[in-house]
Amino acid sequence: MLIVNGLALGIAVVAVIVGLTAVPFSSVISLNGIGVFLAKAGVMIFGSIAYIFGHELIHGLLMKRYSGVKVRYGFTGIYAYAGSDAYFCKRDYLVIAFAPVVLWGIFIGVLCILLPSSWFWVLYFIEILNLSGAAGDIYVGFVLAKMPREILVRDAGVAMEIYAPDHDK
Repeated sequence: MLIVNGLALGIAVVAVIVGLTAVPFSSVISLNGIGVFLAKAGVMIFGSIAYIFGHELIHGLLMKRYSGVKVRYGFTGIYAYAGSDAYFCKRDYLVIAFAPVVLWGIFIGVLCILLPSSWFWVLYFIEILNLSGAAGDIYVGFVLAKMPREILVRDAGVAMEIYAPDHDK
């Protein structure tokens, strides 16, 4: 947990620094009044909540696609999750783990480029949430990458099991 939270914090700090080199944070504050500022805050809040659901939905859709097994969605109070009783091969699980951060990263990144710079930080905040919020997925992906190709992964959402062949027999 400490590694994942440290990774999330590190990713967020680096992302903020990168964002500041692109657009100054002062662009969030509009000379058009409080109404525009409140609209931006609303988009940021709604967009962040929608992103969390969208992130887990991508995990769940891929779990269902690769296994055909029903997916469970939930919220622990600390994090949202998608889980399944299916067993996934290493390649499929790595796709399941990394797909949300990649797909949402591209989508939000394109929006950051296409929309006016006065909306950059509104969207980029969600991008930071995307990148730092995927710290657990990134950590698991790197751990699995070091394991044998033959592993099977079961991700129940709140717990994971990894099965590997016993090469000692």
